[in-house]
Amino acid sequence: MLPTPVPRRPPGPRGEHFAVLDPATGEAFDEAPDQRPEELDTVVGRAHQAWRGWRADPAARTRALLAAADAVEAARAELAPLLTREQGKPLAESVAEVARTAARLRYFAGLAPVPRPIDDGRPVRSEVRWRSLGPVAAIVPWNFPLQLAAAKFAPALAAGNPVVLKPSPFTPLATRLLGSVLAGALPEGVLTIVTGLEPLGARLVSHPGIRHVSFTGSIPTGRAVAAGAAPSLARVTLELGGNDAAILLEDVDVERIADRLFWAAFRNCGQVCMAVKRVYAPARLRDQVVEALAQRARAAVVGPGLDPGTQLGPLNNAPQLARVEHYTARALADGARAAAGGHRLDRPGHFFAPTVLADVPPDSPVVTQEQFGPVLPVLAYRSVDEAVAAANDTGFGLGGSVWGTDLDRAEAVADRLECGTAWINHHAELSLAQPFAGIKESGVGVAGGPWGLYGNLRPFVVHRPEEG
Repeated sequence: MLPTPVPRRPPGPRGEHFAVLDPATGEAFDEAPDQRPEELDTVVGRAHQAWRGWRADPAARTRALLAAADAVEAARAELAPLLTREQGKPLAESVAEVARTAARLRYFAGLAPVPRPIDDGRPVRSEVRWRSLGPVAAIVPWNFPLQLAAAKFAPALAAGNPVVLKPSPFTPLATRLLGSVLAGALPEGVLTIVTGLEPLGARLVSHPGIRHVSFTGSIPTGRAVAAGAAPSLARVTLELGGNDAAILLEDVDVERIADRLFWAAFRNCGQVCMAVKRVYAPARLRDQVVEALAQRARAAVVGPGLDPGTQLGPLNNAPQLARVEHYTARALADGARAAAGGHRLDRPGHFFAPTVLADVPPDSPVVTQEQFGPVLPVLAYRSVDEAVAAANDTGFGLGGSVWGTDLDRAEAVADRLECGTAWINHHAELSLAQPFAGIKESGVGVAGGPWGLYGNLRPFVVHRPEEG
């Protein structure tokens, strides 16, 4: 995920709240508490107190997490519109995000760590058991505030850890409402939401009472998070975005896959860490691919997320809009052609036209960096080896995909991609039961499935002699 400048507390007397903007208008519509970093001592202290009881009763945890899932589902009508108002995505996508939040709680409520006996030939019974870590700090970005929050707190809570959750200052409101919804199902101190401008987040990850930091965001901020957690030797899990490539093979049916490919790139206005951000097409098919994607870009309905017909909302914030505009203008100046879009829309709010670029220089930042917006470059290749080399020539390593009719050949090409997840004929689709992790600069640690649960636990070994 791209580094978006985070609002910081200005020097001088501090306010008690900060404004939250509607990205469809660019105007403030509400505010959130600007909590002082010094308050974290009390918050983390309460988390430690709650830990004692929460870790001791797995059956009670399961019941609480199931009740929490029910509460989220019951609050969908309140959560989804607020999420759209502050984030910008179409209401249907916010409804789906609320459902996914509840589903994560329900999924992890059904998981439990399994003790593992060790048979090493000695007259001793050894068994690996699992213990919780302690308070977890979860730092969540603005693109999927609720879904990514649940991806962090659901496995942490299921493992017996209390969580202190900090949403982005761009999207704090739905998360605060989610915290209120969950308060009726979870014991006090088990899940605490804190909101505020920097340095609140930096102070949270470096707090000596935090034992695990789970962060999603940009590579530079991820490095700062790891450095902040280092003095207390807290565990870190970092999901730091991607620059996913889609390779189309010679036998691909362009019209058949065009809808899937387009939405794999443009869903949530392209603000998805594992979205398709580069397309590599065979040279003879390049123009057909560009036009198929451009047709869909020109036809997409762009507007406020609360409008029923909207398919693509605004970018979430002004700095992100400026960055997307800069990358696009740079590509056009370097000789790229906009087959669709290529400019911000002349209306209030943070709207950018869905953009498909052709003839893009391969070293253009819109290709080499994570643009994180509704802009998709399409590049031609002459051999599969060339395409694979280009796809892998990046510091990112989150996901990638291969598209073609011969599934065996497509899978063989996918196996050559340097990333954490590779898809064939689709992209950015994840099951709750599968691991999600990047390589290279895309992250450290694993989320999702049982791997996400065990990432919030530590092994505890008990040795017992066969005879007294």
